[in-house]
Amino acid sequence: MGLELYLDLLSQPCRSIYIFARSNNIPFEFKHVELFKDSVLGKKPAAGSGAEQPRAGPSNTEGAGKVSLLKKVPALKDGDFTLAECTAILLYLSRKYNTPDHWYPSDIQKRARVDEYLSWHHANIRANAPKTMWIKVLIPLFTGQPLPSEKLQEVMEGLSTSLKQFEERFLQDKAFIIGSEISLADLVAIVELMQPVGVGCDIFEDRPRLREWRRRVEDAVGKELFFQAHEMILNIKELSNIQIDPQLKEQLAPVLMKMLK
Repeated sequence: MGLELYLDLLSQPCRSIYIFARSNNIPFEFKHVELFKDSVLGKKPAAGSGAEQPRAGPSNTEGAGKVSLLKKVPALKDGDFTLAECTAILLYLSRKYNTPDHWYPSDIQKRARVDEYLSWHHANIRANAPKTMWIKVLIPLFTGQPLPSEKLQEVMEGLSTSLKQFEERFLQDKAFIIGSEISLADLVAIVELMQPVGVGCDIFEDRPRLREWRRRVEDAVGKELFFQAHEMILNIKELSNIQIDPQLKEQLAPVLMKMLK
């Protein structure tokens, strides 16, 4: 049995794993999981309704639940071995397939810098960037009403503070976070920062240093692969075509609102 990766490319962690595996020619079976599959969050428009389908192809949502004890993506299955959590999967792949050293350096201090960023990332960039999608697309989809503009402004202010720290503390005047070559830290960072871009919040526009870093990351992994991985997030507004079951809306709307408090 070969390597199986259960992924939905709407998810930032899933995109980092997908890009990493593809750019390193790691052989795997892509098990496509639909986070917005009708049995999970809503119903797709009926055929012939004139609404564009947000996703296509077979889904492995149920299979992902069996692979991951946490019942979420990303999930890895390698023979009888299963693994959850983005960082754990990235490190497992880098070690098993002996990927180039720059991804997770053998030099103890460079490796510590990657670890440092990955530890900082969750309470900073990841704490704010994904909320832009929830505010502008997902919560209006489930509640039927837009959130006040003040809520987005609050999130963008928090993200701006994190981006300033990212540039000054981690990027500085280097090409990449730990030096002259891309690492797992850059990959985890870029997929997160594409989330606001997908909903029209171009955080790179007025930040030339950040914009040039993004260009270098794209070049390092290959622009074609980069934009293939981000195709769905850059067309995220197509999710507005999903028809949500009224009962499901009633159940999930309060939960989603609490996420942003």
